[in-house]
Amino acid sequence: MLQIKHLTLIHRKDLRPLVEDFSFVLNEGDKAVIIGEEGNGKSTLLKWICDPDLIEPYCQWSGETAGNPGPTGYLAQELTEEEKAGSVYEFCAASPAFYELTPGELGEIARQLRFPADEFYSDRPVASLSGGERIKLQLGRLLFARPAVLLLDEPSSDVDLETLEWLEDFIGGYRGIVLYISHDEALIENTATLVIHIEHPREGKPPRCTARRLDYRNYIQRWEDAIEDQTRQARKEREEQEKRLEKYRRIQQSVEHAQNVITRQNPSKGRMLKKKMHAVQSMGRRFQREAEDMTQLPEVEMALFLRFPEEVRLPAGKTVLDLCLPDLRAGDRLLAENIRLHVMGGEKVGILGPNGAGKTTLLRRIREELLSRRDIHAAYMSQDYTETLPPELTPIQFLAPQGDAASETRARTYLGSIRYARAEMEHPIRELSGGQKAKLLLTKMVLDGVNVLILDEPTRNFSPISGPRVREALADYGGTVIAVSHDRKFLTQVCGSLYRLTGEGLLPVDQDALLGEGED
Repeated sequence: MLQIKHLTLIHRKDLRPLVEDFSFVLNEGDKAVIIGEEGNGKSTLLKWICDPDLIEPYCQWSGETAGNPGPTGYLAQELTEEEKAGSVYEFCAASPAFYELTPGELGEIARQLRFPADEFYSDRPVASLSGGERIKLQLGRLLFARPAVLLLDEPSSDVDLETLEWLEDFIGGYRGIVLYISHDEALIENTATLVIHIEHPREGKPPRCTARRLDYRNYIQRWEDAIEDQTRQARKEREEQEKRLEKYRRIQQSVEHAQNVITRQNPSKGRMLKKKMHAVQSMGRRFQREAEDMTQLPEVEMALFLRFPEEVRLPAGKTVLDLCLPDLRAGDRLLAENIRLHVMGGEKVGILGPNGAGKTTLLRRIREELLSRRDIHAAYMSQDYTETLPPELTPIQFLAPQGDAASETRARTYLGSIRYARAEMEHPIRELSGGQKAKLLLTKMVLDGVNVLILDEPTRNFSPISGPRVREALADYGGTVIAVSHDRKFLTQVCGSLYRLTGEGLLPVDQDALLGEGED
């Protein structure tokens, strides 16, 4: 058992509470997911459980852990540059437990990971591994120490569909405690048995943290139902209260008028009206007390609001892309041959395939062709946000480079709609989370009126709460979308045409077949 007692986390820079007086318990076999909007402190919570020193530079805390489940293994969101530069063997050797394993034990770990056992001794640079291979290697190093608790920060990032399916099986079958963060809703739906939800309802309001022993779908349904029921009840009570107040105001005005007219002429009636006014005032005080006891409108953290302008459209008969590549190469390495892709106005095309197949290389080739066109307005979202986001600028400066008051006001309005706190609007972009950066890029595309979107893993950093809103906005978008993604919900809910990149080119994928690969 792992118990967290009265944990409070406060961001040092702006003294913003991320978590406040939060307690929860994890038992052996629990598969717990942490959800919440970008920047709410999910990764900070995971780091604190692993080692409070990890958050010391930017976060102050109070609280304690109890229970003794056994060793803990922590998978960070990003490898360090030193780890990437080293070999696979050097990465494994950094764990003292690596040398204590017998060949049989190492082979069993490799079997669980579906990773060749001899690769643990490989001289291959870690940086050369695919996303799926890298996650398996990181998990392998954790498993060397036989952890009772796995803390996984975004293990589903940068992995292909095959690895996602394996990861679901791995998490579901792990005997110990697994506490993880993921933006892949399908993975969460298929693995989580307990949901930890960190909400920041509104600036100036304390954070709300909830732990519920439910699967994700049931939790979200109950969460949404509770919000809807409370909102309905609160509005009903306010409507009834307003009717009573309106009646009260009419009586009060009538008595006041009568007092003004009659008191001077008939003192006896004036005294009666004075008593009646006392009764009216008593009624007003009673209504005020009732108002204080009314059901409150729910203080909830709403998901981002993102919409592309309705006037941004492309004619269905317009050819946006007619790509014919005899071969696709990364340096001297041949990735694929005979690539054909024809895309018309308003089409939404999804490209999938295993890590290392060349999807990003293909998308960059498409970017080169479309960004230079004058008859369309295209924009590109890279997996590496630093390619298009100046790290030293603030979000306000990025969205309103003119610097005038009207542009800045417009930028603040849009940033507020995508759940930016006022302080975050003034932070340098380099300090933002991956999800905040992704929202900023999409907002820029909205403001610029872009009609062709070239997106490389667009939903990889969006929370499960915001993910449906992003998919809805892109599904309703009147322009053309060409996207690389491993997000099963994005591929099936947004994209009308799907292609798998193989060595022989782009092969059509049936959506029903994709649903069978892991989405129900």
